[in-house]
Amino acid sequence: MKTVKAIGFDLFNTLVTVDPMTLAMALERLMESLREKGFQVQPESFKEAYRRQAKRFLEATRSTGRETHNRFWVAAALVEAGFYAEPDDPRVLEAVEDYFQVFSKKCVLLPGTMEALERLKELFPLGLLSNFTHAPAAWRILEELKLKSLFRIILISGELGYRKPHPSVFIKLCQELGVFPEELLYVGDDPGPDIYGALDAGVRPVWSLHAQSLGIRHVADLAYQGLPSPDGAIPRISNWEELLALVGVT
Repeated sequence: MKTVKAIGFDLFNTLVTVDPMTLAMALERLMESLREKGFQVQPESFKEAYRRQAKRFLEATRSTGRETHNRFWVAAALVEAGFYAEPDDPRVLEAVEDYFQVFSKKCVLLPGTMEALERLKELFPLGLLSNFTHAPAAWRILEELKLKSLFRIILISGELGYRKPHPSVFIKLCQELGVFPEELLYVGDDPGPDIYGALDAGVRPVWSLHAQSLGIRHVADLAYQGLPSPDGAIPRISNWEELLALVGVT
């Protein structure tokens, strides 16, 4: 492998995972919070509206790369349900925070993640680049799982204003790590944002199948579902030892 001078990582289903039922639990808490604030939403119809609006807003990011936020999805779903709500309505903002409080508490590291990152940190500057709409929740997860100190730079799309696969976020990661794109290895699980996004920015991707090898179902970014799998020329790993071997760590 050509000289690698830094390594970047995706967050979800690359380093961290969450039980699939957590999203349903978080959505239930979101609706409960809205009802507490006077929005008497009907569970099934609101769930459908929320998912429909989430997909609409996320698909819109595909053409511009600009990040969206859950508050827009919630407000649009409320309007669809017959309520008046603006995205910056304090009730909407509080309900979104309640959603992420449930979500963040259920996040866990994939097996071996901490040990692998500690070994890699001894030889490479490490960076994190995550598509996460609500940045405060991302920082909370990193803090609770004790990941923050392992990275020289942490970039969250909710703060950057753009999300993967937009080339600008990968270039920003390279700049912060002090390397050229071809010197950066980027490890991620989602073909659209992670693998094809890295390639478009001139970064060298590694496709992580670690979560899938553990039986964790892969759920692609809503805006990039149905894309073909990366071809065989893209390195892929099913566990951390394979990544360590790929970069020559013994």
